Amino acid sequence: MAPRIVMMDSALSAAEIARELAPAGMELVIAPFGGPEFKAAAPGADFLVGFGNKAIDAGFFATAPKLKLFQLLSAGYDTVDIEAARGAGIPVCNNGGANSTAVAEHALMLMLATCRRLVWQHESVVAGRWRGNNPGSTKLFELRDKVLGIVGLGAIGKKVARLANAFGMTVHYYDIRRVSEAEEDALDVRFKLLNEILRNSDIVSLHVPLTPASKHMIGAAELAQMKPSAYVINTCRGPVIDEVALTAALESGGIAGAGLDVFDQEPPPADNPLFRLPNVILTPHFAGPTWDNQQARFRNAFDNCQRVARGEKPLWIIPELA
Repeated sequence: MAPRIVMMDSALSAAEIARELAPAGMELVIAPFGGPEFKAAAPGADFLVGFGNKAIDAGFFATAPKLKLFQLLSAGYDTVDIEAARGAGIPVCNNGGANSTAVAEHALMLMLATCRRLVWQHESVVAGRWRGNNPGSTKLFELRDKVLGIVGLGAIGKKVARLANAFGMTVHYYDIRRVSEAEEDALDVRFKLLNEILRNSDIVSLHVPLTPASKHMIGAAELAQMKPSAYVINTCRGPVIDEVALTAALESGGIAGAGLDVFDQEPPPADNPLFRLPNVILTPHFAGPTWDNQQARFRNAFDNCQRVARGEKPLWIIPELA
């Protein structure tokens, strides 16, 4: 009987591309999680592909006795029940950096958009307020010669560093896993402690997974260390920043602005106070899923399925289960 891949259908995943790249000799079932077709296919699944979902718990694993791999199409895994996977002996793997270019580009876009007040410029033009009708009071900033502090130098953080170097920025980083001096030289980055990153950076860009240790790692005390002229960019997970403290810092002028792709609650409620602030640029957790990386995500996912089918260890196992 052919090995079965069960893929959770999602608006963020192009099913037609998944079908084109599906490995020969394997059955691919694409169905909405929890629906009749999914429930019928899950007991015979060898591989589960999709995004994290807390409903994939110990009870689910008990209904899928053949399962050998839970392969994510995302880089983040904060919605995965790690203890349930550990208990079932199921490796959980992320997407191997398939969306790292997209997220890195999005982070740079938010840096440019905040420093150049892109949304304000657009709104001024369409409202007939040429240059805001007061060009003398408008302060726009370049990225060149600014200090960028990257928090989290994984696959995405490294690509952000390379892009920032191209803009002529000075790049510092903090990560609990330091890279070698040779890699620092190759990336043209230097390690700094987190408090140094916060005090000295013109822009702080966050690229860490959401874990109990990283939740609210940027709170009121950390924001207070930043320069009033500094910006914070978050394209990883919303709860990495204390959103209440961030709102207060933005309202009081504690920091100059923020570019956010992620929120504490997604989608955010209509009364989220960030919506009314002029020094914030917001995007709807759309940094990662570009059309370009659909193939890369499925390619990495199906390659891992084939590795496990051959009896090999999969790539990109999340650190908690490695």
